[in-house]
Amino acid sequence: MTNFRIHKGDKVMIITGKDAGKIGKVLKIMRKHNKVLVENANIAKRSVRPNPYTQTSGGIVDKAMPVHISNVMVVCSACAEPTRIGYRYVEEAEGKLKKVRFCKKCNEVME
Repeated sequence: MTNFRIHKGDKVMIITGKDAGKIGKVLKIMRKHNKVLVENANIAKRSVRPNPYTQTSGGIVDKAMPVHISNVMVVCSACAEPTRIGYRYVEEAEGKLKKVRFCKKCNEVME
Protein backbone atom coordinates (compact mmCIF):
# COMPACT_ATOMS: atom_id res chain seq x y z
CA MET A 1 0.00 0.00 0.00
CA THR A 2 1.45 3.34 -1.04
CA ASN A 3 1.57 6.46 1.11
CA PHE A 4 0.32 9.67 -0.45
CA ARG A 5 1.05 13.21 0.67
CA ILE A 6 -2.54 14.12 -0.16
CA HIS A 7 -5.15 13.36 2.49
CA LYS A 8 -8.93 13.23 2.45
CA GLY A 9 -10.36 16.70 3.04
CA ASP A 10 -7.36 18.58 1.57
CA LYS A 11 -7.96 21.45 -0.83
CA VAL A 12 -6.27 20.59 -4.13
CA MET A 13 -5.82 22.16 -7.55
CA ILE A 14 -6.04 20.20 -10.80
CA ILE A 15 -2.82 20.95 -12.72
CA THR A 16 -3.43 19.14 -16.03
CA GLY A 17 -6.30 18.00 -18.21
CA LYS A 18 -9.61 19.58 -19.14
CA ASP A 19 -10.19 20.87 -15.59
CA ALA A 20 -6.75 22.46 -15.13
CA GLY A 21 -6.87 25.30 -12.62
CA LYS A 22 -9.98 24.12 -10.78
CA ILE A 23 -9.79 23.91 -6.99
CA GLY A 24 -11.79 21.44 -4.92
CA LYS A 25 -11.78 19.27 -1.83
CA VAL A 26 -10.60 15.64 -1.89
CA LEU A 27 -13.62 13.42 -1.25
CA LYS A 28 -12.00 10.00 -1.56
CA ILE A 29 -8.58 8.47 -2.15
CA MET A 30 -8.39 5.29 -4.24
CA ARG A 31 -5.00 3.89 -3.20
CA LYS A 32 -5.29 0.77 -5.34
CA HIS A 33 -5.64 2.81 -8.54
CA ASN A 34 -3.54 5.88 -7.51
CA LYS A 35 -6.52 8.19 -8.02
CA VAL A 36 -8.43 10.80 -6.02
CA LEU A 37 -12.02 12.00 -6.23
CA VAL A 38 -12.19 15.82 -6.22
CA GLU A 39 -15.47 17.66 -5.80
CA ASN A 40 -16.63 19.74 -8.79
CA ALA A 41 -13.85 18.40 -11.03
CA ASN A 42 -13.82 15.85 -13.87
CA ILE A 43 -17.63 15.74 -14.07
CA ALA A 44 -19.17 13.18 -16.45
CA LYS A 45 -22.76 12.47 -17.47
CA ARG A 46 -24.10 9.07 -16.45
CA SER A 47 -27.44 7.41 -17.18
CA VAL A 48 -29.19 6.15 -14.05
CA ARG A 49 -32.09 3.72 -13.95
CA PRO A 50 -35.01 4.51 -11.64
CA ASN A 51 -35.07 2.61 -8.33
CA PRO A 52 -38.43 2.42 -6.55
CA TYR A 53 -36.88 1.13 -3.32
CA THR A 54 -34.70 4.20 -2.75
CA GLN A 55 -37.21 6.51 -4.49
CA THR A 56 -34.66 7.76 -7.02
CA SER A 57 -35.85 8.81 -10.41
CA GLY A 58 -33.98 7.79 -13.52
CA GLY A 59 -32.31 10.11 -15.98
CA ILE A 60 -28.99 11.69 -16.77
CA VAL A 61 -26.92 12.55 -13.70
CA ASP A 62 -23.65 14.47 -13.29
CA LYS A 63 -21.05 12.33 -11.55
CA ALA A 64 -17.54 13.23 -10.36
CA MET A 65 -14.95 10.89 -11.83
CA PRO A 66 -11.52 10.13 -10.31
CA VAL A 67 -8.36 12.03 -11.29
CA HIS A 68 -4.86 10.54 -11.18
CA ILE A 69 -3.01 11.65 -8.07
CA SER A 70 -0.09 13.00 -10.12
CA ASN A 71 -2.43 15.55 -11.70
CA VAL A 72 -3.31 17.36 -8.46
CA MET A 73 -1.36 19.62 -6.09
CA VAL A 74 -2.26 20.55 -2.52
CA VAL A 75 -3.26 24.19 -2.01
CA CYS A 76 -1.64 25.65 1.13
CA SER A 77 -4.11 27.29 3.51
CA ALA A 78 -1.53 29.92 4.60
CA CYS A 79 -0.19 31.16 1.25
CA ALA A 80 -3.22 30.02 -0.86
CA GLU A 81 -1.02 28.61 -3.65
CA PRO A 82 -0.53 25.08 -5.00
CA THR A 83 2.58 23.67 -3.39
CA ARG A 84 4.63 20.60 -2.71
CA ILE A 85 4.42 18.92 0.70
CA GLY A 86 7.25 18.01 3.04
CA TYR A 87 7.36 16.21 6.37
CA ARG A 88 9.14 17.21 9.57
CA TYR A 89 9.02 16.29 13.22
CA VAL A 90 7.72 18.89 15.68
CA GLU A 91 8.25 18.55 19.42
CA GLU A 92 5.04 18.41 21.46
CA ALA A 93 4.51 18.56 25.20
CA GLU A 94 6.51 16.08 27.34
CA GLY A 95 9.26 15.98 24.69
CA LYS A 96 7.32 13.76 22.26
CA LEU A 97 7.85 14.17 18.54
CA LYS A 98 4.95 14.44 16.11
CA LYS A 99 5.26 14.05 12.33
CA VAL A 100 3.56 16.96 10.51
CA ARG A 101 3.20 18.10 6.90
CA PHE A 102 4.47 21.52 5.85
CA CYS A 103 4.26 23.77 2.80
CA LYS A 104 7.51 23.93 0.81
CA LYS A 105 6.77 27.50 -0.35
CA CYS A 106 5.91 29.32 2.89
CA ASN A 107 7.30 26.75 5.37
CA GLU A 108 4.04 26.72 7.40
CA VAL A 109 2.67 23.58 9.07
CA MET A 110 -0.41 22.30 7.22
CA GLU A 111 -2.94 20.98 9.75
